[in-house]
Amino acid sequence: MKVQNMTSSRGNMVANQFIIYTEFGSVFQSYKSIIAKIVDYKDGLYNPTIELDQKYWNYSNTTGKYRNIFLNENIKDTRKKIKSGEYKLTDLNGGM
Repeated sequence: MKVQNMTSSRGNMVANQFIIYTEFGSVFQSYKSIIAKIVDYKDGLYNPTIELDQKYWNYSNTTGKYRNIFLNENIKDTRKKIKSGEYKLTDLNGGM
């Protein structure tokens, strides 16, 4: 597992915005909340899926800005993928 601060457009580390890399994929954390999770491998098979926290996925402008960078898309694309079921809304924070 490896934790890395996200960087601004100027290349500076951004406080409180993190990407956590695991053997199964990556996680975007804003402050103390998990916002999004990309799972690349499940049961040993490559099968990329994306989950967003149902409460915090669109919590603030800053969270949204870095979520968009993490997912490499804009909010319109994210909403469309939630509506289609491509992205799953779930509790990634255990009821925080």
